[in-house]
Amino acid sequence: MKDQFHIVIRLLHWLMALAIFTMLFVGAGMVSSVANRDWLYDLHKPLGITILVLAILRLVVRLSSRTPPLPSNMPLFMQLVAKLSHVLLYGLMLALPMIGWLMLSAGGYPVTLGGGIELPALVAKSNSLYAVLRPLHTLLAYSLLLLVLGHMAAALFHGLIRRDGVLRSITFGK
Repeated sequence: MKDQFHIVIRLLHWLMALAIFTMLFVGAGMVSSVANRDWLYDLHKPLGITILVLAILRLVVRLSSRTPPLPSNMPLFMQLVAKLSHVLLYGLMLALPMIGWLMLSAGGYPVTLGGGIELPALVAKSNSLYAVLRPLHTLLAYSLLLLVLGHMAAALFHGLIRRDGVLRSITFGK
């Protein structure tokens, strides 16, 4: 359908939404829990790498497929905000896992995916680099949370108030 994203984009969108929400809750649990900290770290690393791989795949499909046009009666300001927010979402979906991987490498911590699979360190151990990347990773995680909440609010605005087909373009309904 011309007014919907490619089926692969829609599948990746909802799969990544689930993964990102899980990741945000796991991250919140990591900083607030002592009892489950190791288990949450073991889940956080492979989930972050999964989000990175899915984001790359999604970006490739998005750039090689047709994007449904925004409604012609949508104000220019809203169109610009929509486009900017999507650029920021893609940027954070790519940057956050990479910075996490860099941070762990700089801290001398392995990035394990389970089953004995360990990713190579991206940089040599560096306490000063770790000290920069650690708060940056946290700041970007909170930025992603705020951006996702704004994205959800905008989707509901389009689906429930404007009823302009924008929400339908990323869902599986007709």
